[in-house]
Amino acid sequence: MVALPDAVAQLGVSGDDWEKTPPTVRVVMLQQLEHLEKEVVALRAKLATLEEKLGQNSRNSSSPPSSDSGATRQRRRRRKSKGRKRGGQPGHPRRERDLKPIEQVAHVEAVHPEQCEHCDRKFDRRDKVVGEPERHQVTEVPPTQPETNEWQMYARQCSDCDRVTRAKLPDGVPPGAFGPRVQALVAASTGGLHLSRRTTQDMMQNFCGVQISLGSISKIEKTATSALAAPVAEAKAYIEKQPVAHIDETGFWQQAKRAFLWVLSTPLVVVYMVHSRRAREAAQALLAAFKGILVSDRYVVYANRSQRKRQVCWAHLMRAFQTMVERGGGSAKIGRRLLQHTVLLFRWWHRVRDGTMARSTLRNNIGFLRLQVEAQLAKATRCRHRKTARTCAEILKVKNALWTFARVEGVEPTNNEAERALRTAVIWRKNSFGSQSERGSRFVERMLTVAGTLRKQRRNLLDYLVQVFVANINHKPAPSILPSDELIAQAQAA
Repeated sequence: MVALPDAVAQLGVSGDDWEKTPPTVRVVMLQQLEHLEKEVVALRAKLATLEEKLGQNSRNSSSPPSSDSGATRQRRRRRKSKGRKRGGQPGHPRRERDLKPIEQVAHVEAVHPEQCEHCDRKFDRRDKVVGEPERHQVTEVPPTQPETNEWQMYARQCSDCDRVTRAKLPDGVPPGAFGPRVQALVAASTGGLHLSRRTTQDMMQNFCGVQISLGSISKIEKTATSALAAPVAEAKAYIEKQPVAHIDETGFWQQAKRAFLWVLSTPLVVVYMVHSRRAREAAQALLAAFKGILVSDRYVVYANRSQRKRQVCWAHLMRAFQTMVERGGGSAKIGRRLLQHTVLLFRWWHRVRDGTMARSTLRNNIGFLRLQVEAQLAKATRCRHRKTARTCAEILKVKNALWTFARVEGVEPTNNEAERALRTAVIWRKNSFGSQSERGSRFVERMLTVAGTLRKQRRNLLDYLVQVFVANINHKPAPSILPSDELIAQAQAA
């Protein structure tokens, strides 16, 4: 008698029916059952992967908070209140508008009371002025009226050779229809404020009274792209000599094709680059001569750098640990333990940053915490959940790059510096849908570099661009965007 397989019995087939089934049919049935079982296992794994992707949000992935679903935002709003009032908290520095010096005020009017508010007697010369006046200043923008200048270039005929010679534009006169301030306003609007060309066209017409075509705006962008090449190259050379830099990348579009926008950021200078690939060659193009410590995520293109010259972002690790928690089961236990260690790490780091813990104490504490974290990661590589085990194994590969911030002063445990620099670029991408040409990408990366760097140094973008276009008209090099020695000294002291 042939034994009835368990898998066949689950289908409701009796032993007698199985006996009557020809051997060849039995083989086919068993093969089909085995195939179906494998397919069910594969479909369950695929379903788990899809459910995990569906549950991704800003807390467990690199997705921005703006991409969170309504339910996730509601859960975030329902978090337990800390009991603080809205607005500035105690200890927050006040931000008040300072009065301008009297020599910078366009119009001053003295206002005296006409009568006593107690006895209603009108004041006269006998009544003296008491103390200093209370000053009240109102700032207003004057009506804008564009100024148009004209150069009339005459031609004269030589009485000796009868040839005609026409006068040329004097030095410093723009060859086009718009002066350096108009050009700077256009470049600052499309490149610094992320306005579209049509919005910029409307703004110039309605606010400045300047009629300008879309073609002229594109031509100004082309001029800016060329003029800013040298300052941007100088900024990149400056970053290559810095001791610490933060790097990150995000998706971008060029001519409706997928590209990537890279950023390399330091406290006073930031450089952007649009590249067709998110690969090692792109990272090398940005990091060609950089020898300092690189703060980044765990992306594999940075794996060829020495781990002693790297700091892996703990904010990214924290999101990976949160993903483990949401998988449930043994993976959740691992994720919760690692999250507890991470919270403790950030608590210590914030105390060092605030000056309430010595860096030597941090190093001692981190030494003990490192043993716990690495032991937990090693144990987790044997987890039954393959993704959790693989993630922990990948983190262990860069374990020596997790603790650089405790060893080297000036290194932070997160890559927030680069992520903040990318936010501006993401807004540009959403408004413009990327660039439409290679030249357009150069305009994007150079204007982002200039605007981001000047913002870090608290310098005026419009004033700088006016200097750039004036220099271009006079065939001189554009001014530098590098920080002054005084600014560098202030940053080091802070």
